[in-house]
Amino acid sequence: MAVADVFDIEKNKVAQVELSDAVFGADVNEAVVYDVVKMQMAARRSGTSSTKGRSDVSGGGKKPWRQKGTGRARVGTTRSPIWRGGGIVFGPQPRDYSFSVPKKVRKKALISVLSMKLKEDKMLILKDFPMEKISTKAFKTVVDRFGLRKSLFVLDNNDEALFKSSRNIKNVKMVRAEGINVYDILNCEHVVLLEPSVKKIEGALLA
Repeated sequence: MAVADVFDIEKNKVAQVELSDAVFGADVNEAVVYDVVKMQMAARRSGTSSTKGRSDVSGGGKKPWRQKGTGRARVGTTRSPIWRGGGIVFGPQPRDYSFSVPKKVRKKALISVLSMKLKEDKMLILKDFPMEKISTKAFKTVVDRFGLRKSLFVLDNNDEALFKSSRNIKNVKMVRAEGINVYDILNCEHVVLLEPSVKKIEGALLA
């Protein structure tokens, strides 16, 4: 098993924790990571693009001119797609872009990105993060102390003071261990795990 250092918020090494090789020491499978990120991005698409066909456009009830004798092409409605203001042919309609991949693939992708962050030395484990009251300044001091940039904090519970202290800081995101996902991990530079969340993550991914 890999061993990682555990720090307190003063940047003092206070302990070490064993990390499961099956979760934090696996090979990176780029194919499954791509599939899961594609799935997540597709699910975020609103799919609300909409156009009107010739039957949806208002007007056009009257035949523009008589069928014969004018020398012009026959026309039945001004709402024809070839007329300005007419309907759109094969235009986009509201749709659901989401799709799903197997649960095993999602787990494998999450294991891949966690292992990648550990190998790149972009993962930090904190013993805890005590916040007696909501304080953006105090939280920012800790972030600066560790030199964190675009960070994802993974907590083991709903710490309201911690969540609220971080929400006004740019490039910092807080999630519970149950809510970690491939896109968020890839989209950040550093992953910060509270020590209790490590066992929760391992338990979920090895189940």
